[in-house]
Amino acid sequence: MNGSPPELEQEKERLLKASERRFEKVVGLSFALSFLATIGLGVVYWQGGQAQLEGALLFVALGGLGFGIVSWGKCLVPQGPYVQDREELKSPESEREAFVESFERGADLIQRRSFLAKLLGASVAAFGVITLFPFIRSLGPQPKKMLYVTNWKKGSLLVKVDGTKVHSSDLEVGGVLTVFPQGHAGGAISQTILIRPSFEDIVTKPGRETWGPQGYLAYSKVCTHAGCPVGLYQELTQQLLCPCHQSLFDVMTGATPVFGPAPRPLPQLPLEIDSNGFLRAQAGYDEPIGPGFWERA
Repeated sequence: MNGSPPELEQEKERLLKASERRFEKVVGLSFALSFLATIGLGVVYWQGGQAQLEGALLFVALGGLGFGIVSWGKCLVPQGPYVQDREELKSPESEREAFVESFERGADLIQRRSFLAKLLGASVAAFGVITLFPFIRSLGPQPKKMLYVTNWKKGSLLVKVDGTKVHSSDLEVGGVLTVFPQGHAGGAISQTILIRPSFEDIVTKPGRETWGPQGYLAYSKVCTHAGCPVGLYQELTQQLLCPCHQSLFDVMTGATPVFGPAPRPLPQLPLEIDSNGFLRAQAGYDEPIGPGFWERA
């Protein structure tokens, strides 16, 4: 290349700037691709996942991030080592002008590199958020209103776990059966224990005069202490037992706890017998079932 020394320096400077801008575009494109691939990975995973597509997007996300960081360090960061000879403290005019020009160029570089830094930050932040998705999904569905209401409602037929309807002649005195609302057999939240302490109507509390027809009583099977299934009935003492922590409930007084850590009675399901002799619910539970929690008054 021919030309005077100042012209050669200007040409070198121009080529250097052009090279830096090309590398800045490459690095920016790498970070942008990584960001978009990470967002795509999150969308695919949240919608159920597809292994091959997830693998490809993960490759692009991590590859773009790694390539951009390596390229930035290799091509856009000044490479050493640098040696500066000791000179006079006073700089000649040409060096002062060169310093001012270099400072102005550096300010422009900082402004452009800050955009790359923002792209890098966005890509890393997006990837960090996406890595939380498996943990969030592992928590399961939100409980929403499931802690307040069950599938029992007015007129629900009582059925066994196999879906068979429960008839008023199915249990003798002392009999016990786990029942569910028709259409929801096997549901953990709605599971109810049906017992028959007597052949006569039973009133467990004032206001519940019609809840125990022909000696049938029904209580939520979900213990009010820790949510274990209350599955044992002691006929002689007319008490329900939770086997997890030995809470005892008196079925004749509304399943009030008489022993153990359970803090409140088991909710009672109001029953009725239809014209065909099948047991139905007069209504759903009038209070939340299961253990207490902070939102409950």
